[in-house]
Amino acid sequence: MRTLGIDFGSKRIGIALSDEAGEFAIPYGVIENNEHIIREIKEICGINNVAEVVIGDSKDFSGKDNAIMGEVIPFKTELEKNLGLPVFLHPEFMTSSQAERLQGKNDMLDASAAALILGSYLELKAHKEKTG
Repeated sequence: MRTLGIDFGSKRIGIALSDEAGEFAIPYGVIENNEHIIREIKEICGINNVAEVVIGDSKDFSGKDNAIMGEVIPFKTELEKNLGLPVFLHPEFMTSSQAERLQGKNDMLDASAAALILGSYLELKAHKEKTG
């Protein structure tokens, strides 16, 4: 089973997927954030045997929610309701900037940011499983 990672944006949403073993994250694609977004994510989850979803929990330098979180929370609720899968928030900080620094600015930037979020989540999950 795979985990799907999301870098949420008002205009575009970056998508990443884990491998079947949940050991690493791979950028998948970027989709427009429009009225079809939940359906599109549901299709991606079905095609790719996704068992859980993780969305970046965006904070500012002082640790407070960024403005985008006002859109992320209702989006998370809609995903949970429509997918029937667990949806988690995972801390992210400047992942888009980090992705741009690693690869330059291109069409897959948001997907790469999603892969950074997902990779961090997978590492934390593996660490928790090892340490109990």
